[in-house]
Amino acid sequence: MISKSLGDKLKRFGRRQLRKAKYLIRNPIYVPVITGFLLILLTFGLLGIFGNSKAIQVTPKTKIVIITHDGIRQVVPSNDKTVGALLKHLKIRINPGDVVEPSLNTHIYQDDFRINIYRAKPVEIVENSVRYFTFSAAKTPRAIADQAGIKLYAADKVTAIPNQNFLKNGAIGKQVVITPAVPVNLNLYGVLLNIRTPSKTVGGMIKEENIHLLPTDQVIPAENTLITANEQIYIVHKGIKIKTVNQTIPMPVQSIYVSNLAYGTNAIVQQGSPGQETITYEINSNNGVVSSTPLATVVTTPPVTEIVDQGDSLSGIQGDMALAGIPPADYSFASYIISHESGWCPTKWQGDIGYCPAGFSQQYADYASVGYGLCQATPPIKMSAYGSDWPTDPITQLEWCNSYANSRYGGWYNAYLHWRYYRNW
Repeated sequence: MISKSLGDKLKRFGRRQLRKAKYLIRNPIYVPVITGFLLILLTFGLLGIFGNSKAIQVTPKTKIVIITHDGIRQVVPSNDKTVGALLKHLKIRINPGDVVEPSLNTHIYQDDFRINIYRAKPVEIVENSVRYFTFSAAKTPRAIADQAGIKLYAADKVTAIPNQNFLKNGAIGKQVVITPAVPVNLNLYGVLLNIRTPSKTVGGMIKEENIHLLPTDQVIPAENTLITANEQIYIVHKGIKIKTVNQTIPMPVQSIYVSNLAYGTNAIVQQGSPGQETITYEINSNNGVVSSTPLATVVTTPPVTEIVDQGDSLSGIQGDMALAGIPPADYSFASYIISHESGWCPTKWQGDIGYCPAGFSQQYADYASVGYGLCQATPPIKMSAYGSDWPTDPITQLEWCNSYANSRYGGWYNAYLHWRYYRNW
């Protein structure tokens, strides 16, 4: 006798395979994809028979992955859980300076998952007339310097230019030029601020920091003085009371939407960081009423913009919706809701912002009131009725989502209308 739980699993597997076959038959565009997939399976099978290597076992959890590297586009079935594990399995070498998008620890959770490998190219880095030679595939000058292990400050100026004279410089790639900001000790109305400035003169630094001098202020040394490292600069105003407030400048984030990454995955192109600023106020007292007037806002540490490639390829997601039994007419409604609930991340807990965790985390597992998964099921454990792989498998989660949308709202369209109405979006 087959146990009830095993029987349910077999039935569920059969239903998925039947839905998959029907979906592929109804969509002629998948015929060449199927053909290519069968050829891949045949290749792996032959390798397993004749090549002393074990052929991959295709299971319901097998994902189709598209890898672009070294001028080729490789389509492979994979049971590996992460990008790094798959590349290791395929013996695709990652050299120093290479860039892999998404990162090696990213979870592979959908079909048509896309991996891009950018090979490092020669780069010359110039800092204070000192030249470094390295290899890098990073996309921004700051990211190249960071990858090369060069310590950068937020105020440093980093630019990239084509190498104009490769015979003289001995490099054929791009040139990254670093203009370091100079450390300065600024005493502003008695408050000591340690800053870095790219300005050449004291007056230039005052202008750059948007310090508006009062008529009776005294600047020491004079504003036309050339700045040297660790220069002591005083801005003095006698007879006033002041207070200072330090506050954080939020890190700017620039998102670039790219079609060569799967929807819900991302890759950090340039690491960012928040900044710091100091606001100086003049304290006034008039008939017992105390007021404060801003005198100067000095950015002691400028913020660095974080640049992120955001995937927007929906091909794998639509395939997952089909396998979960969601009708094509409902794709747009389901995609809208799930995009806003979780950003199509099956391992996202409520409150996780800006990234998709690599695998299931027990962070909030004991909290029944915290949502989880593609549709932010609350509590998450109720998705287990559709499979024990509910913590990470998007198809299992989508099956629950589909059942919930139909039983609670009467379909995805009504769920979409409800979602828009109550969130006013």
